[in-house]
Order: sequence, then C-alpha cells, then structure tokens
Amino acid sequence: VIYFANGGSAYLERQRDMKADMICVDWSVDMAEARKILGADVPISGNVDPLVLMGPEAKIRAAVRDCVSKAGGHSHILNLGHGVIQPTPEEGVRIFVDEAKKFKYADIPAYQAGNVKELVA
Repeated sequence: VIYFANGGSAYLERQRDMKADMICVDWSVDMAEARKILGADVPISGNVDPLVLMGPEAKIRAAVRDCVSKAGGHSHILNLGHGVIQPTPEEGVRIFVDEAKKFKYADIPAYQAGNVKELVA
C-alpha cells in the first residue's frame, strides 16, 4: 500500500509509523526534509513539482537529479508530487522519463564516496 494524502506533506511526522509500504510526498516539501522527517527506513515516493515539466529541459533534468539525490540513494520511487497536469507538454514528460532512466545513484557524490548514510542524515 502506497499512502498519499494531497497536502499531507504538512504532517509527515504523523505518517512515520503508518503501516503503509511507502509514503508518497507531494511537491510542497523538499525531498531532503521529507527524508529527514520520515527517516532512512521508510520507503518514499515523490516529489518533483509538476509545473517543472512546463519549463526548459535543463530545469527538468536538474529537478530529477535533485529529487533522487535528496531521497537518499535507496527506497525511493521518483515521480511527480501530484501527477501530470493537463496542459503539460509531452516533451516535458519525455525529458523527465529520459533523465530518470539516465541518472544513477552512483552519480551522487556522497554515494560515490561510500557514504550513503550522509544522504539520509
């Protein structure tokens, strides 16, 4: 069970002990802060701002890398923090998916240094 409450990022500390298999966070909270609140052992999903997909390619790719990096190198499913909104260009979605496929945890400096705990501390 993946638990998602629209606007639920405002009370993540109350979700930490839920019996869900994963907590999905919306785009309104920084992924590093969400990971810090939920802890390293709670699988997390999210949370790129859907409006990013309407922007330039470089910004979309940077948002993917930023989210994956802040999620902590494990137990994370990358997705939008509230789904694709209707006017989103298909090209923005394509770039998002392409960068998600290309970017690897091994590309994260703390991961390269063998310090995965730094990513979730």
